[in-house]
Amino acid sequence: MSFEPIARTLRNPGPSWGYELLRWINALLPRTLLTLVCGLGTGIAVLVLPKQRSQSREYLSALFGRRARLREVWRHFFTYVQVMMTRIRAAESGRHACVAGAGCDAFAALMTSKQPALLGTFHVGNSDLLGFLLGKFRRHVHMIRLRVDNSRDTLRLAQSFGEWVTFVWINQAENLLFAMKEAAQSGGSIAMMCDRAEHSSKIEAFHFLGARRLMPFTIYHLALMFRMPVAFCLSIPGAADESLVHASPVFEPDNATKESNLARAREHFQAFLHQLEGLLRANPYLWFNVLPAREVVAAEPRVLARSAPAVC
Repeated sequence: MSFEPIARTLRNPGPSWGYELLRWINALLPRTLLTLVCGLGTGIAVLVLPKQRSQSREYLSALFGRRARLREVWRHFFTYVQVMMTRIRAAESGRHACVAGAGCDAFAALMTSKQPALLGTFHVGNSDLLGFLLGKFRRHVHMIRLRVDNSRDTLRLAQSFGEWVTFVWINQAENLLFAMKEAAQSGGSIAMMCDRAEHSSKIEAFHFLGARRLMPFTIYHLALMFRMPVAFCLSIPGAADESLVHASPVFEPDNATKESNLARAREHFQAFLHQLEGLLRANPYLWFNVLPAREVVAAEPRVLARSAPAVC
């Protein structure tokens, strides 16, 4: 589970051979037996990953309004394994179905307009598979990511998306603005994960999961810098090897003052967080980056700037 802050570890929890093992059992085992094996493996993971277990319980407790039970933590881990298996099947086959859900009309209009845009997403459900949605629009997108040592599935997906997605690896945070400028000048759109406050150059407090929490806000500052619209998109599991896509309204910078644009941006992001929270309350086990659950701040919003830019 990607609960560990990437900047300090540069690897996901789990063994380096985990991808090959999951790929092997996916290819050899019937689906019923595969589910049983994954369930047993999930139980072992819950036992041997105390930090991730604690973070999962903290997030679920914030969402449920009570202390999460161990079986609920297991289900959170198991849902991540199921999503990983979907990613592996998509990475190996190069195929995955993305079906339009709530709010996708404005997003689709933006994609078909060919206007360069900033596309944000969270570590929710199948959102790593949104490259297949971009393929429907034949829209070239630069995807900002951190490369980790044991993320073979991401590398395989990068090969599958190669026709319309260029992965921009920014393990050195100071390279972000250069990569962003180059991508913007090429006329392409830019996609990034936006739920890791510890990797953001600018964070602000927003209401989320019953409290004011620090969330990344850099994407809106980039929107003003490059005069590009912002849209958020999420993908949650639907039928077998299918994703249901949810999208936010589109934020468009205008010619008003920076303060006016940022005020509208805050309203836009808060509305998206309400949309996300609604999805999580209906599907509580689908968020796999739970660190912001601990970032509770005072009742009044505050802005914090960090010394170096990073992902969203």
